Amino acid sequence: MLYESVSRLVVKKKVQASLDSPEQQVQEKELIRNWPGRMKSEGCETVRIQTKGGACIQVRVRYYRRTCDRQNGKRYKGVYAGLVLFGIHDRCTPGLTSMVSAWSALLSSFEEVRQVLCDHGIMLDVKVIRKLAYRYAERARAVQQAGRMPLDEKENLQGRRVVISTDGGRTRLREKKRGPRTAKGRTRYHGSWREPKLLIIYVVDAHGKQEKSFNPFIDGGFNGPDGLFQLLKGYLESLSIQQADKVLFVADGAHWIWNRVPGLIRSLDLNPDHVYELLDFYHAVEHLGKVVGLRKSWSAKERKSWIAKQRRLLLKGESAAVVQAVQTLCRGRNSKAIRTERDYFVRNEQRLAFPTVKALNLPIGSGAIESSIRRVVNLRLKGPCIFWYKENAEKMIMLRSYYKAGRWNCLKQMANSHFSLLAA
Repeated sequence: MLYESVSRLVVKKKVQASLDSPEQQVQEKELIRNWPGRMKSEGCETVRIQTKGGACIQVRVRYYRRTCDRQNGKRYKGVYAGLVLFGIHDRCTPGLTSMVSAWSALLSSFEEVRQVLCDHGIMLDVKVIRKLAYRYAERARAVQQAGRMPLDEKENLQGRRVVISTDGGRTRLREKKRGPRTAKGRTRYHGSWREPKLLIIYVVDAHGKQEKSFNPFIDGGFNGPDGLFQLLKGYLESLSIQQADKVLFVADGAHWIWNRVPGLIRSLDLNPDHVYELLDFYHAVEHLGKVVGLRKSWSAKERKSWIAKQRRLLLKGESAAVVQAVQTLCRGRNSKAIRTERDYFVRNEQRLAFPTVKALNLPIGSGAIESSIRRVVNLRLKGPCIFWYKENAEKMIMLRSYYKAGRWNCLKQMANSHFSLLAA
């Protein structure tokens, strides 16, 4: 106990000395000068700060608010500029907020996070944990959207081989339902299934293996196809995708993806000779399975043999022969359903250049985005009796995406930056 009291006192004196230093005062004034709206000093106040070690310290720090935010004697929320410069938000140190947010992304519930924190001697309520995690994601998103994402020099895409993929998952959102409240006064809601859309950007070497020196970028949300492609465009512009040696877009046959890829390529001013569009090979084979599944008179051996033959033709680049083979089966009771599968191959025929892409040692499958959907969405946001508000689900997707991509330090820099509040 004596050791804890002494350490708490030392931390308090160091933080207070830093807040009172002349250099800190100059930076504080500069921050307030650049703050959106006109800010006014309300004098110094005593603030209680929770540390990562579980101790609480009290410091004196100047409080600012907008001059128009006082009505009927009530003071509205302002900002502790000195604490913001230290990366202290919500009266918690950067180390504590980072730890709480990381565990919120890693563990399966906020209640589990509370239990782990208790084991480390940090007593926080579930509501506080939820608030810290969501605001952490809000600040990081504000910096990312403002184009201030910190990137390492090693992450230059010049001369590299880049693979880009997108896909959608499924989770249930809590959407308000019209009608009277429940007997307990709660708002009724629908548990509607919605599709969060994710993207992944990664780099492969000359042998087609993912480069370990370049952590992938994973992100997404519920803003629909246009929102996802706008997000993807922002990432690619930040990474200077124009300098890449080869760029491969690989995904399943969803219309919302391939209808937008050409426009994205044009907006990024990419060299068409260095860009490749490819249908995921394993999704194509899956559709071949659907075709033979509609041939009820075939034996299991006949189905397996037919799929194996068409699979070899696809790998050889003979997509026209595959289309013709499916066309010959368009007869009988299930002809309409088989024609739908035929149209799938006709529509994506220019994206079936598997020999060309394979010769370049680029991946012919979209397993990376499929794995991302499972790790980011399915294992955290999807489950029995789990319902999310849309805005909260998007924040959790960002936290978990950066954590699973190995980019938590990047997220930490964005969330702790004072630019997050200026951008917001």
